[in-house]
This record gives sequence, C-alpha cells and structure tokens, in this order.
Amino acid sequence: MPNTDAATGATQIRRGGVLLQFILLALTWGASFLFVAIALTGLSPAQIVLGRLVAGALALAAVCVIGRHRLPPPGMIWAHLLVVALLLCVIPFLLFAWAQQDISSGLASIYNATTPLMTVLVALVALREERPTRTTLLGILVGFLGVVVVLAPWEGLGAGSVLAQLACLGATLSYGIAFVYLRRFVTPRRLGAIPVATVQVGLGAAVMLVLSPVVARGEVDLSTPVIVAVLALGVLGTGVAYVWNTNIVTAWGATNASTVTYLTPVIGVALGILVRGEHISWNEPSGAVVVILGIAVSQGRLRRRTRAVAI
Repeated sequence: MPNTDAATGATQIRRGGVLLQFILLALTWGASFLFVAIALTGLSPAQIVLGRLVAGALALAAVCVIGRHRLPPPGMIWAHLLVVALLLCVIPFLLFAWAQQDISSGLASIYNATTPLMTVLVALVALREERPTRTTLLGILVGFLGVVVVLAPWEGLGAGSVLAQLACLGATLSYGIAFVYLRRFVTPRRLGAIPVATVQVGLGAAVMLVLSPVVARGEVDLSTPVIVAVLALGVLGTGVAYVWNTNIVTAWGATNASTVTYLTPVIGVALGILVRGEHISWNEPSGAVVVILGIAVSQGRLRRRTRAVAI
C-alpha cells in the first residue's frame, strides 16, 4: 500500500512552498517602489531602469541555465518579444521611475494597482472576442472613479505631481497593452514562461544599453543602499519574481495568482510609511480601496463569492 501519510505531508509541503512564494512575490513587487525611491537618491530614472533590466536579464539567464530551459529560436517571436519588452519593461519602468521623483513610493504603488483595469479596457478595444458585459463595464467605471479619488482634482490640477501621477497611469496603460499583445501574439505559441521572460527582459536590457549614452547620462552616486536597491529591483523584482509567479500560476491557476494585485499597493504604502516616513492623504487609501473593488467587480469575483455563499 502507498504511504498515505508521506504523500499528504509532501502535498502540504508543496502547498506551503507555493504560499511562501506568493507572499514573497507580493512583498517583492510591493517593495519595488520603495527600492526605486532609494535608488533615486544616487541614480537618474534611466540609470535605474538600465541597472534593473541588466540585473534581471542576468538572473533569468542563470535560471535558464540551471533549469535547462530552452530559449525560443530567433525569428518573428523575438520581434514580438521586443515589442513586449518595450511595453512591459522599458516604457513603464522609465515612467514610474521618473514619476517617483515627484510622488511617494506608496502613491506609485497605488497607481500600479490599476494595471488589471487597464488590461481589461485594452482587451475590450483590441480583442473582438472580449465582449464587454455589464459587470465588466461597471467594474471599469468603479475602478476609474477610484483613480479620480486618488488624483484628487478638487485640490487643483496645476501641481507638478499631477504630471507624475498621469505618468503612472501611462505606465499601467503600457502594461495593459503589453498583456493584451502577449495574449494575442505570444501566448498561442505555448512557449515556456521563463524562457519568454528571459528573452523579453534581455531585449529590454539591450534596448537600454543602446540608449544609455543618450538617456542614462549624469552623475552616479553608488552608495550601498542604492546598489542593494537596484539589485533587488533586478534580481528579485525583474528576475526571480517571474519564476515565483510561474510556479503560483501552475499550482493555483491564473485567476487566483492574480490576487497578488490586491496586496502590492497595501505593501507599497505600508513600506513607504514605515521605512521612509511618507505621509498619505485620506483620498489615497480610500481611492485604492475603490480601485481594488473595481478590479474585483470587473473580474466577476464578487458575483462568484455571492453564488458560493448562496450554495
């Protein structure tokens, strides 16, 4: 007879391992805005993006070598992944880093939470098979009402931070376009997530290396906190995090794995307050709650929970 106790114990270990990776993923992505804020004390936005993409590319390359993952052969798929690299790495990373020169890391993390809303909105426009339902449209409306609360237009739109906040929304729109592009041109090829991420981040690093003589000029102050922050952004946030995310999606499914979106702004705001002493206005956490509610509605989560309770 099979050893039932041993099998059960192994299953619990695997579940515990996935849960630990989920927690680490939420902490890493939530802390990325804090790392950017620290890195900005010694580097320009473009220098930060260059550092994190190079570190991330090296980390993912090491994962591929150790795990013996085969990269997709050069060709049209690399052209598609170059587009994804620009939309998912280069452009949003630059916009967020530039924005955080004027806004707090906590506020940037709140705006990052609008990514699922942007993805749904882009999918409705670009994908014919994505027919909008009343629930989806309601969720988008609620989510963007939350964005308005965070933006606080009643306080005036002349402040420099408004442009920074709009840059954050531009970054999440870029994420949304990237995810839809991935779904349309890359996902149907059924390639491994880690090799795809390796090529994508590697191409992003190559783009920044080419552009660096123009965009990444300026003084550099490589203090220990700055170096640690850039390495954390690259190796963890842009490298190992992809591995954790892939494992979570495999174990829990894409829908459950996506709930990390609800935790990152909470962690981002908390770390900004605890580590950097950032102050938040009442509208920022209030708007974040409304944004998260909109995400839940647009994804049909509230309806599924209601049905489960009714059963």
